[in-house]
Amino acid sequence: MMKVINFGSLNLDYVYQVKTLVQPGETISCDTMTRFPGGKGANQSVALARAGIPVWHAGMLGANDEWMRNLLAENGVDIRFVRLSETWPSGHAIIQVDARGMNSIIVYGGANQHIPHSLIGQVLDEAQEGDWLVLQNEINLTPELLKAGKAAGMKICFNPAPFAADVLDFPLDCVDVFILNEIEAAGLARRPVGMDLDELVEELQQAFSESTLCITLGADGAVCQSPETGLVRQSAFAARVVDTTAAGDTFIGFFLAEIAQRASIQAALEIACKAAAVTISRHGAIPSIPTRQEVDDFKV
Repeated sequence: MMKVINFGSLNLDYVYQVKTLVQPGETISCDTMTRFPGGKGANQSVALARAGIPVWHAGMLGANDEWMRNLLAENGVDIRFVRLSETWPSGHAIIQVDARGMNSIIVYGGANQHIPHSLIGQVLDEAQEGDWLVLQNEINLTPELLKAGKAAGMKICFNPAPFAADVLDFPLDCVDVFILNEIEAAGLARRPVGMDLDELVEELQQAFSESTLCITLGADGAVCQSPETGLVRQSAFAARVVDTTAAGDTFIGFFLAEIAQRASIQAALEIACKAAAVTISRHGAIPSIPTRQEVDDFKV
């Protein structure tokens, strides 16, 4: 059976509810702080599992955080390749969420940045041709994994978040599906944030003509350019915004789950946008991710 292997980050999210996001030179106080399990990798694995696709997670936590490893298992994620480090603490994120539900995030990599190279072989030895490999940019082995995954005959989905200039030096010709927000898309195209969307998509399509390129647009929905279908657009679905933290990760999980099961691009975009709409109406990262049934029950 086809499966998704997500070689990704595992973080603890410390979420601070604030009236407005802190500005440079400013000190503010808040009344509420909550700790949630998170990390783009963990969020996407749970989203994939809740979307109904078999998913294995590979990554590393600090030795004191086995509870998070168990939490992934409780959510239907295969954890055979989640390792515990005696040397490095778990990665964590400091997340501000303002009264509008907008966020600002600082991430400490911790164990995510010290995954041993030997784990690549252990994981990919279990892969079969046609399996999917999902990668973000929060661990230390991304370029090596892109090459190794392609050599193993896997299909590769890459979410280059957080975006950094060194991503442009990665072997990006290995990527089958890019899923990007507007900042990541502009970075990948070497263009300023805010340029015309159609021009941005055209430049990315010229640079990565063999890849599917999906760009999430927040309240404006998403667009997807693929060699087979050309440009497909999907509007966002209205929802009361509480916390946008895991919206992008939820979108990725549900979009890829649909694509992996050979759904059309349009159908995948619709399901993914619905799933993201449910997510932003809830607090937290992993706790906010819906099940496929909740997405199907979503009232437009």
